[in-house]
Amino acid sequence: MVEFKVTTERQTQLLDITQLVREAVASGQGSAAVVYVPHTTAGVTINEHADPAVARDFETALERIVPSDWPWEHIEEGEENAPTHIRAAFMGPSVLIPMRDDGTLALGTWQGIFFCEFDGPRERSVLVSVLQ
Repeated sequence: MVEFKVTTERQTQLLDITQLVREAVASGQGSAAVVYVPHTTAGVTINEHADPAVARDFETALERIVPSDWPWEHIEEGEENAPTHIRAAFMGPSVLIPMRDDGTLALGTWQGIFFCEFDGPRERSVLVSVLQ
């Protein structure tokens, strides 16, 4: 398993981590790579990474789908982050990416891997494991 850190700059932010994941799996041969985010207010997804507007659209859409001004029941003083848990659950904590025989990720031409921050800015961990 390889662990790397990402640092976010905004409360809601999608970061393209494709190259970091490629580097994490570069030394291993396997059938697939698991990318896992061990946080309840962050997630990971695969989507288009050729146009940065796609990530910004995701950020805006998730904030509109799960607005902060609902009467949330999960309220911790100083940590009013109930909607961030819901947004993270929509994205999910992990993705599974098949690997080619040469050890590279079998992503589509336009696909990238995104770390999804919903309670930033923070430093976060991303775990990558190659399955044999």
